[in-house]
Amino acid sequence: MLDLNDLRVFERVATLRSFSGAARSLGLPKANVSRSVTRLEEALGTRLLQRTTRDVVLTATGVALKERSAEIIEKLKDAVDYVGGFGDAPRGHLKVATGVGFGICVLAEQLPTFLQRYPDVDVTLDLANQPTELLAEGIDVAIRLGALPDSSMVAVRLGTMERYLCAAPAYLERRGEPRSPEDISGHDTVERPSRDGRPRQWRFSKRDKTVVVDPKARISVNEILTIYRLVLGGAGLGIIFDHLCTPHIAAGQIVRLLPDWTIPPIEINIVFPSKKIISPTVRVFVDFLKEIGVRDKLWKKRPL
Repeated sequence: MLDLNDLRVFERVATLRSFSGAARSLGLPKANVSRSVTRLEEALGTRLLQRTTRDVVLTATGVALKERSAEIIEKLKDAVDYVGGFGDAPRGHLKVATGVGFGICVLAEQLPTFLQRYPDVDVTLDLANQPTELLAEGIDVAIRLGALPDSSMVAVRLGTMERYLCAAPAYLERRGEPRSPEDISGHDTVERPSRDGRPRQWRFSKRDKTVVVDPKARISVNEILTIYRLVLGGAGLGIIFDHLCTPHIAAGQIVRLLPDWTIPPIEINIVFPSKKIISPTVRVFVDFLKEIGVRDKLWKKRPL
């Protein structure tokens, strides 16, 4: 008989390629991790790992078992979470992945209310600006800004987030204020690098007219919150989400530029691994995000 705990330990060792890393991840002594893998190998009658002084190398059997064990463990976790969500209130652990800016500016402010409403739910936030492998990282739900490149994910669309072209008064005093989208080419900008390495373009619309601008990126940074802070500090023009810049516009710390022109809004989606069961705990989290979006005007329900 196989012990599912041993299978779980093996999956962590195989994924991290480290007994010490698996021990830290699982909160177990390293000796216990080693014994679990040995028991599993004995039960299966085959070697799964080759141990060296520097690395852990999977055998062909180990590779095959790792690919299948992650899915088995995830399905068991889903089943436990799903059943645990029934009852008087949702309960269990929820792992949420999103970008740094959204995590700091939205979730960090709103999660205390969610936790008060659901006291039996624990949350882990995984903040990263690069796409996360949801199944491999044990992510229950991810929040993605922008178009979704991976069609294998199941998505629930929350709406769209508005964006404004902004600059600090100090920058405008030095360089002047652009009066049309064409004027932007003479200004410093703070911009995100594109995934394919090609320069990004800014698109502005006004009634039936559209202008596409190639901004001169004086600073290129892959994190939205940092762009916002750089623009606030006077580094140049930047496109900022309205929920970040609106308070500073009201306080005179940032100026919204070209207010007669609109910038295409950004989609915001909640995504799930396609093979996961959506548990009641995940469902109440999705409903909570929909609620705060409408209540606090973080995003708009606009069909594409």
